[in-house]
Amino acid sequence: MPIKNMEEMFMHELGDIYDAEHQFLKGQQEMLEKATDPTLKEMITTHIEETEGQIETLKQVFAALGEEPKREPCSGARGLVNEAKKMLEETTGAPKVRDVAIAGAAEKVEHYEICAYKGLIESAERIGQREVVSLLQKNLEQEESTAQRLEQISPDLLDKAITKRDMASKGAEAAPTY
Repeated sequence: MPIKNMEEMFMHELGDIYDAEHQFLKGQQEMLEKATDPTLKEMITTHIEETEGQIETLKQVFAALGEEPKREPCSGARGLVNEAKKMLEETTGAPKVRDVAIAGAAEKVEHYEICAYKGLIESAERIGQREVVSLLQKNLEQEESTAQRLEQISPDLLDKAITKRDMASKGAEAAPTY
């Protein structure tokens, strides 16, 4: 269906992130089952709860606009989820490497969501939807916080995944023992 104005574009993008959040929720549940690092598992568990809340917040956005929640199939989310699933399969048998892959996939998702929410907020401001801006801002802040936490734990996950052989192939003198 052709988009003719900014309100229609906004509704399309809102349905897109609504679908994306559903896809990412399912993906997070799968990643939680595969993760081994306690900090990573705790972070995923927390973000699953946040994502469920974000979906509820998006329902409130639809209601504030007098619309029923509608998922617009999100190809970007599907691609990120498929890429993460592929990495989970390819890292079977290497749990510490898989944890790095999970954190990387989650970080990609967070940045995708941050971009989507920033765009929605900007559009909502421009079309005068102050209540919607406030609701979307809440989701954005959670996504930014999660991205920051992932960036903080990633170096530790990488260090745990690097083996003596990896260090030796790089010519490192002292390789950590894992």
